[in-house]
Formats: sequence, C-alpha cells, structure tokens
Amino acid sequence: MKIRPRENSAFDCVSLGEVMLRLDPGDSRIRCARSFTVWEGGGEYNVARGLARCFGMRTAVVTALAENDVGYLIEDFIRQGGVDTSFIHWTEYDGVGRAVRNGLNFTERGFGVRGALGVSDRGNSAASKLEPEDVDWEYLFGTLGVRWLHTGGIYAALSESSARVVKAAVEAAKKHGTIVSYDLNYRPSLWKAQGGIERAREVNKAVAPYVDVMIGNEEDFTACLGLEVPGNDENLQKLAVDGYASMIETAKKEYPNFQAIATTLRAVKTASVNDWSALCWLDGKIYKSRQYENLEIFDRVGGGDSFASGLIYGLMTTGDGQKAVDYGAAHGALAMTTPGDTSMARLSEVEALMNGKGARVKR
Repeated sequence: MKIRPRENSAFDCVSLGEVMLRLDPGDSRIRCARSFTVWEGGGEYNVARGLARCFGMRTAVVTALAENDVGYLIEDFIRQGGVDTSFIHWTEYDGVGRAVRNGLNFTERGFGVRGALGVSDRGNSAASKLEPEDVDWEYLFGTLGVRWLHTGGIYAALSESSARVVKAAVEAAKKHGTIVSYDLNYRPSLWKAQGGIERAREVNKAVAPYVDVMIGNEEDFTACLGLEVPGNDENLQKLAVDGYASMIETAKKEYPNFQAIATTLRAVKTASVNDWSALCWLDGKIYKSRQYENLEIFDRVGGGDSFASGLIYGLMTTGDGQKAVDYGAAHGALAMTTPGDTSMARLSEVEALMNGKGARVKR
C-alpha cells in the first residue's frame, strides 16, 4: 500500500462525516431520564479522534455545523479530541432550525437482556446540507496534503447532497495519491426515506471504485454492494476464516482496487457480554485478531469506529496485516469499556492488551 510520505502532508488522516451531540442518560433510559451527559460523536469522525487521541496522529474533520451555541459546543468537543477544526463549514442559523440545525443523538447503553438504543434527531442538519463546492478539496488534498481519507456509508446516506460530497472527496483524494478507507456501515433507517436498499447500493457502488480499504460486516457488503456473504451477525463469529474468504474473492473480482478488506466479528450474548474479534485481508492473505471471549461491554457504541482507527494506524505505521488487525481489535475492545462514542485508551494500553496483559490493578 503506497502511502504519501509524512513530511509533505499536513495531515495523517482526514475524516468526512457528520458530528452530532450525543446525549447519554447513563444508567437510566432515554424515556425516563432527568439528566444527560453530553459527548460528541459520529461514525466517521470517531476514527479521526481515535487516531489523534490514542495514536498521536495529525487529523482533521470535514463537516458542517449550524452557527449557534450547540455548534460551538460540538466544536469545543472536537478540539478537546485533538482533531483540527479548520475544515468545519459554518452555516447560518435561522434562530429556530427550520432550514438548518445541529444533529442530536440520544443513546442509551443497554444492559444484559436490554439492548443499546439510539434515537437520532438529525433531520435538516448542517452536515446533511453540505455541498461539494463548500469545501476546497484542491487546497486540502493538493496544497496541504493528506495521507489518508476516511469516510463512510452513514454520511453518504444522510441526503442527496452528502452523497455528492462523498463522491467529490474520494475523487479529489485519489487525484492526489491519498489512501481512501470507507466504512459501509449500512443503517436501514437512514435509507428508508431515500429509496431504501436500492438507493444505498447505487450510492455505495459509485464510491467503491475509489476505495483502497473497505470496512464492513456481511450485512453491509450485501446491502450496500449486493455481494452475498455467508452468515449473519449472530453466527459470523463462528465462521471459519475460509468461509469469509469467499466474500473477499467476490469483492476483489468486482472491485480490484480494494487493497485491504476488514470486518469486526461480534457474537452478542447479551448487551453486556460479547465475543469480539476481527479479520483483515491484505496482500492475498487473511489475518485474524485474537478472540476476546466474553468481553464485558460498558458502552458498545463506537467500538467499530475504534477498530477502524486502530486498523488504519497499524496499516500506516507497519504495513503488517496481522499487527493492523490486532491494533484494531484491541482498540475497539478497550473503547467499549468506557462511556461515549469515542476512545479513552492510550497507545500503551492498546499494545498491552495486544500482548495479552490482563486487567489486574495497576498501582
């Protein structure tokens, strides 16, 4: 994988996507809460934040916010996460939110037999109204230089314009030799009012030819690209590596530009206990991370995004498929032990977990 040199690039990674304000009721339910803890979060942004805070990389986010105090709060969270805010497109707020607003995401963590629950309130968000001409792609990828672009199917699903923005971004990235990773992240609710699975496939198939590293589980590949993959979320953990290889062969025939393909493997026993591991195909070989059996979950939201940031870090710094998938799986596991969408882990903790260190108290 040919990655731009660090010395002539301003950013190691730039993420393109919506950043919402997450409202977390803690141990309560959304419907019963009297107070919420607030965080920032977004599928694509979480990757840039993980790369910055845990892995010490130079990252930025391309997004849009309505210019009001909620937008300023989200911006402040992004800055605290160590992510550059220069490419936030600020949109004039009309005082009510009729035309444009900032997205909200109410998320409860789940426990035991009660699954996690997310209630999004993101219609007419500033990020969904972003247009390709609102971003100076030539300046970002050409003048400044970016080694890696990460975006995904959540942002592409927000609106017709967000799909156009994703296409413009990946085209500009490839023009300037930037590696592109894409998390398919199929969400039926986002496509429901936009033509359903047929439109999801149309949008994602238009982006796929520009992607170097494709990330997604078997539902994502089937729904977004029309590729038949054996298994489902409940039994994929039990599939042999050879079983997953059939999907990779199909994907490579359709999209020979894919240089790596990765997925997390999760067997949900309860909302609080999962089996967790990951696979990565690179250079004709499939690499499997160690399996975290009976992983106790504090907050599962963002685990896949933290896997992606660890995977990207491993690919960028080592080029080794085994190390990359191990970084990703360990970082994702640690991220699910803390609240919020984003990781609170340190690189030393990730590497300790990769090397089999346990959860003994540190004094």
